[in-house]
Amino acid sequence: MRTPLAAAVPLLLLAVPAAASAQTVYSSLPLQGASRSQTLAVVAGARLALKDSGAPLKYVSLDDSTRRAGFWTPEREAANARRAAQNTPAFAYIGAFNSGATAVSLPILNESGVPMISPSNTAVGLTRRGPGANPGEPDKYYPTGARTYFRLQPNDAVQGGALAAAARDAACTAIAVVTDREVYGRGVGAWFRTYAKQLGLNVKASKSISQRLSYRGLARSLKGADCFVYGGITANGAVRLFKDVGRALPKAKLFGSDGIAESGFSRHIPRSVARRVLVSVATLAPTAYPAAGQALLARAGKYDDPYFLYGYEAMRLITDAYAAGARDQAAVLAYLRGVNNRAGVIGTYGFDANGDTTLKTYGLYGIRGGVFAFAGVVTAP
Repeated sequence: MRTPLAAAVPLLLLAVPAAASAQTVYSSLPLQGASRSQTLAVVAGARLALKDSGAPLKYVSLDDSTRRAGFWTPEREAANARRAAQNTPAFAYIGAFNSGATAVSLPILNESGVPMISPSNTAVGLTRRGPGANPGEPDKYYPTGARTYFRLQPNDAVQGGALAAAARDAACTAIAVVTDREVYGRGVGAWFRTYAKQLGLNVKASKSISQRLSYRGLARSLKGADCFVYGGITANGAVRLFKDVGRALPKAKLFGSDGIAESGFSRHIPRSVARRVLVSVATLAPTAYPAAGQALLARAGKYDDPYFLYGYEAMRLITDAYAAGARDQAAVLAYLRGVNNRAGVIGTYGFDANGDTTLKTYGLYGIRGGVFAFAGVVTAP
């Protein structure tokens, strides 16, 4: 998940009566604002996993957002991380939800050796160098030199590959790639071009944009392309860009990265353009998850959201480590580093040496009636 102080009372969830010596699992998520429904689903999934496991661990859900801000704040995320890092029995940390928040808390937790599992981060620089990473990433997040962070969703390098695979499957013969000038957008575009070359696709144009009133001249310069790929966020003129490109390329298939997977984009795209758009998103439709995941969602009640599965899987990793004999942070880290070919509720996966999931499947979403509708899955090469 990308990123765009009156203390709130933490939501304390106990699966078993707390003992003074109970080891604690913390989560830190924005429980207020636009992501509230998703993050409450993460918390509910984690709570159910702890209950199902029977492990004698305590779970404390912390909020890294404020009502006034409506999203996470650096101050709140740092305070949550310090609380977990300074709590000697802290067993693990689920979060953060936003990649920018993880950039704040990861160095704090790394210094104390606290295992960190994110249900949603996709920013490349948290785990590796290359396109999509800022200078100094990822080393600056690991002051101890040891990797203590793991994520359950594929990073944006994989998303670039998924978009390339989608273009291949759409039989694209001449592709125009446009990115904004954010690190995220440029990274997705660079990885798309890398994978497109690997797949033998023809990228006929590659350009970047800044915000402006019209992209008509840019759109006209893309004549001859039968597919258009945008890597970037809605706020950088994506609606205007798709309108102008859609007008200039009336038969082209249009693709976008998850930076535009929001109602601020989908509700403002004309129907003639919207029907040709496919957007890549790391979460899938409920029916696209394994049978175990679908069965689990049936137990989710009002938290029937794919993020329920990611909260459940994050906590289940921790409780499985406990069941395997892990009783401290170092043992949990050793367990997580050895995860391979795990049949989880989100799919079968492992973690590589960087802490990245080996999952490579993305969902593709079209736009119907101004809202995103699941259109299928695509797997990065």
